Formats: sequence, structure tokens, C-alpha cells
Amino acid sequence: MDITKIVITGGPCAGKTTAMNWIQHAFTERGYDVLFVPETATELITGGVAPWTCRTNSDYQHCHMRFQLEKEKVFEQAARVMKKDKVLIVCDRAALDNKVYMDEETFQSVLQSVHASEVELRDQYDAVFHLVTAAKGAEEFYTTANNTARIETVEQAAAMDDQFIAAWTGHPHLRIIDNSTDFEDKMKRLIAEIASFLGAPGPFEIERKFLIEYPDIEWLSSLPNCEKVEIIQTYLKVNEMEEVRVRQRGSQGHYIYYQTRKRKVNDYKRIESERRISKDEYLNLIMNADTSLGRIRKDRYCLTYNNQSFQIDVYPFWKDKAIAEIELQHVDDQIDFPKELSVIKEVTGDPDYRNASLARRRPE
Repeated sequence: MDITKIVITGGPCAGKTTAMNWIQHAFTERGYDVLFVPETATELITGGVAPWTCRTNSDYQHCHMRFQLEKEKVFEQAARVMKKDKVLIVCDRAALDNKVYMDEETFQSVLQSVHASEVELRDQYDAVFHLVTAAKGAEEFYTTANNTARIETVEQAAAMDDQFIAAWTGHPHLRIIDNSTDFEDKMKRLIAEIASFLGAPGPFEIERKFLIEYPDIEWLSSLPNCEKVEIIQTYLKVNEMEEVRVRQRGSQGHYIYYQTRKRKVNDYKRIESERRISKDEYLNLIMNADTSLGRIRKDRYCLTYNNQSFQIDVYPFWKDKAIAEIELQHVDDQIDFPKELSVIKEVTGDPDYRNASLARRRPE
């Protein structure tokens, strides 16, 4: 079965409720069984379990996380017995959203109670789609009238939106849907992003790549909207028409494993398919490593900036430069680089800067 689990998140008054209706209609028509995991906070608070009814916020957050994860397990179990062979599980917020409402000590305590790391909780979802609050770019439409639990001012809503983005930064498939268009087109852009991720109508990845000067690591590490991820990438023996790799991805001893297949369409577009694999599968697959290529080790800094998601790859063999990548919906989308990043040149389509080429030139 093809089971995909995604998260719809966002700041206050971002359009999540309406988005669920659009997703239901769009992907039911595409042949999916669409399952919705309801927002946990709403269910708990409606039932009388809230930060202000529990003894402490910490007590509430422990209940919230356990309920969230147990619900998702039930929906995943149900997905496996659906009649259709394509199931889309949509989480209305998910495990890391409530990080915004916890201090670091409480968050670490919650992680320990569910025997999981932040990396494991974040990367268990196949993709995360963040809807930007109307308080950022569509202030005239920001309202608290349609949600009695919403009490944030425009300024508070905008600040919370940044915190939600920061909580999910580091996920390999985080997409941010801003307010650069009217609301209907915002929903259409969301559906297009989800469809593109699912490979319908075509699983094209539009990526632009830039050679940059070696970034200020201290600056990157200080940003709440930047997450460092350690990556080890190994290429497998395949035919020359495609590229297959396995990847260990995570931090601080906690890792997730992926297998990725890519076939080039042109300099900007590639057909890509990716699946999560177990550690045992990963260890088995690397036994078929292409010995003409070395493994690639790199530190990836996942940076969200002005509703864009950058991936800045720092390699141990370069001390004066690095690679910055961004995935786009359209080739001609405008890219807004932070002023702290100095672009040397665009290297999209340049074979010398593909990871496989770097692995060939610098084998371990």
C-alpha cells in the first residue's frame, strides 16, 4: 500500500480549517482515501483537559503528546486496512507544534516520557506544509471571530507563526505557503505543493543550487529558524540512467534513513522518489555501495527565511565555500537570500557540484 502521512500546520488564522476541505476534495478525486487526524489541543481542551485545568503546563504537555502519538498510531493502523491502495493521512498539527508552548526543560521531559528524540518525532512525517498566518501579509483578513480559542493580536500571531516554522525547521520536506496571493490561490498553491510531493501529476523536483562563500556557522547556529542536520550519503551501483543513494540523516546520535532514486529531466527538473527505510535495510543496502564513489559527509543547515526553505551544505573538505539549495514550485520564482549569505555563482545543472561528482573526486 501507498500510505503517506503529512502535517498541516501554521500560525493563527492561517486557513487550516478551510485547507482540510480542499485537501479532502482534491485528493479523494485523485483516488486517495483521505484520513484526518484531528487537532489534539482542540479535542483535549473541549474535553476539559487544558494547561489551566492541569496542575502545571508540563502535566498538560505530557498528556497532549501521548494522546497525539496514540491517535496517529490508530490512524496508521486503520490506513493499512483501507480498501484503496493509496491512503493520505493528514494531521491537523502534529507532534512538534506544541513545542511552541513549552520551555526547553519541559520539552526534554516530554521527549523522555515518550521515549523519542526530537529528530524521530519531526521526521516521522513524510512532509510538513505550513500555512502562514493572515497576520503576515494579509493583516486586513486577520480575525478572532471564527475561533473562540483564538485570542492573539496581529503582532502575537505573527510571532507565533515564526515559532511554528522554527519548530519544524530541519524536516527534509517543509513547505511554506505564504500570503502572496489571495486566499483561494493560497489554497490552490497548497494543493499543488501536496500533489507535487505525492507525485501527481508528475513527481518533479525543481531545484536551484548556488555556490556560496563559507557561511558564518556561529550565526546560523544562533538562529531559531535554523536547524543543523548531519548527513552521510552513499551511492549504490545502478545503471547510468538513474542515481540511487541511501542517506543517514539526523543529529546527536538520533538518525532516520532514506533511499532516494533520481532521474534527470533537464538542468532544473528531476524525477525523484524517496522512501523511508529501517536501519537494517540501510545497513544491507550500503553493502551494494558504488566503490568508485566515496561517501559524502556533510552538515546541512536547514534555514527558513522569508517563507523560503534553504538547505546550506557544509562539507569537511571545503573551508572557503559551501552549497546552498532551494526547491521551488516554478523555475522563475524569485529567491530572496539573507544578506549574511554571499553568493559566488549559480551552479544549477553544473555536474561538477553534484554530490555524486564530489563523492567521485573526494572518496573516503
